[in-house]
Amino acid sequence: MCETGRVLDPDDDLLRLENQLCFAIVTAARNVVSIYRPVLDPLGLTHPQYLVMLALWEQSPRTLGEIAEELAFDPATASPLVKRLEAQGLVTRSRRPDDERRLDIELTESGRALRERALSVPLQIMERVGMTPDEVASLRDALKPFSGRIDKSL
Repeated sequence: MCETGRVLDPDDDLLRLENQLCFAIVTAARNVVSIYRPVLDPLGLTHPQYLVMLALWEQSPRTLGEIAEELAFDPATASPLVKRLEAQGLVTRSRRPDDERRLDIELTESGRALRERALSVPLQIMERVGMTPDEVASLRDALKPFSGRIDKSL
């Protein structure tokens, strides 16, 4: 018997690809991005850019480091995303006069206005995958142990 109380079948190989949580999560993540693509295209956003905008719609301005930390990105990953959003006129980047090492990212008027158009994204995604808000919340909460930064000392 395993931890879940399920009796292990000797023919149920623990190393079968279909039995791996990591494979299910990686496959799901790739598929989620594919599901979001046609919904985000009319907004002119990629999935990673959408995540940056979500963080900024919650709080703006934010430093590049704060955005990267919130999204569990390396700053080197977040920086080109922010540059592309700036080129689209959705955000501005500016160095703080009191600390030139800190780069503030702030929504422009266009970036704030895009939020209104993005309000339909979650509902469109739920419709595409046939899930209710409660089902989405339950799945999201079940994934929390795997979300965010991982302690590299583990």
